[in-house]
Amino acid sequence: MRERPSARLIVLSPHDRALMFHFVHECGILAGQRHWATPGGGIEAGETPSAAAARELREETGFELPLSDVIATRVVEFTLESGEVLRAHESYFAAFAPHTALDTRRWNEFERRVMQAHRWWGVEDLAQTSETFFPENMAELIARARALRP
Repeated sequence: MRERPSARLIVLSPHDRALMFHFVHECGILAGQRHWATPGGGIEAGETPSAAAARELREETGFELPLSDVIATRVVEFTLESGEVLRAHESYFAAFAPHTALDTRRWNEFERRVMQAHRWWGVEDLAQTSETFFPENMAELIARARALRP
């Protein structure tokens, strides 16, 4: 199994709602699956986790924002559309967006295909939804990020 270090972000709006993207898989082994997940992605060779988080934030949202130190880590296994199973070593950072408008012009082909929506989620929304979201302890991560708000 391939190991993949990754950087992910808890991006909070001015109203402390967290950004997540709706991933909808229409092909491959994951066809028919859908879930919500935080912005972020793999750490490139020679890149630090914080540099990767800043890059992913810029690419996926258009935001260039100061980042917190790591607020959480987790190791999770997941399956790619190809069927390959990865073990991701995720480092989570907090960032505070000045507004909720996103710039998605830097998205790659995969992101344009599977990231079919975005939403700013409140803790109360997460508690009431039947949607699948990752990480599963998102409410806790929102609380950790809120505690760091300048």
